[in-house]
Amino acid sequence: MSSYDGVYNVKAVSNLLGIQPGTLRAWERRYKMIAPKRNEAGHRIYSEEHIDILKWLLNKVDQGFTISQAVTLLENNQISVHNQSEMKSNKVEPDYSNVLMDELLQSLLNFDETEANEGLNRAFSLFSVDKVVFDMLNSLLHQIEIQFDKGIITAAQMNFAFSFIRSRFGIILHTLPVEGLLPKVIAICGPNETYELGLLTLTIFLRRMGFEVIYIGASISDNDFGNVIENLKPAFLFLSCHKGENVEKTINLVDDLLKRYQQLHIGIIGREMSKGNSLNHSQLGKYLIGDHKVQWKKWLKEKLDD
Repeated sequence: MSSYDGVYNVKAVSNLLGIQPGTLRAWERRYKMIAPKRNEAGHRIYSEEHIDILKWLLNKVDQGFTISQAVTLLENNQISVHNQSEMKSNKVEPDYSNVLMDELLQSLLNFDETEANEGLNRAFSLFSVDKVVFDMLNSLLHQIEIQFDKGIITAAQMNFAFSFIRSRFGIILHTLPVEGLLPKVIAICGPNETYELGLLTLTIFLRRMGFEVIYIGASISDNDFGNVIENLKPAFLFLSCHKGENVEKTINLVDDLLKRYQQLHIGIIGREMSKGNSLNHSQLGKYLIGDHKVQWKKWLKEKLDD
């Protein structure tokens, strides 16, 4: 049996670790440090790996850390949770999330879809969706782009990797409920843009925050933007601009839309936009929302507080 297979129910974990079921559920809900699967009856089932993580966290709490501090240590890549003996000795080892992403990258560069799926499934079984999508895969995408820019990997390898991750992001997106607790949002690639992964990552983040996100993805004609906005009446429009040659056209589109829809909040993501190479950076500052969930939260809070 794999150490990733679920073998313990909540009561067994409680008896084994001396933690109250209510406390365990509260930790999972608030800190999302593990993501146990559910059996056919809908009950949480914990694996040996989950037990190792919980034991390490409880040990830190016993040493005087708060659970919040212990989870921060875990997620700041201070330890490996793959081997219980390593945790007992308090050795500082490479973060297991990084090990998983390195293995996933090698699978993708070898065009091995089966192994890549197994590796990503393993990541989702050990860590929360938020950590896998917004931290682990976001970092992996950046690493792939850097390796391609340096000529380390080929366009074929990069495209295969992006296609694989795009398909998994699509599955996640379509399984998330549209709660509509917060304002309506439209997410579209900017003019002449086809790269969707950054925009998909942002869309998953917004859905999990409670926004009603209509994901359109691929770029549409400039004339269609007005039709979409008038029909859907969103509070926010998010665009992605990944290529340097499209920066100026994207900014021009934004300026035009804001003249016509003054109450609309517009945000832009994309590495070329963040560089601010094509236009004066002061022109971009009011649109740029950053490239990580911490920056996204800050930008959204400022707009919602207006």
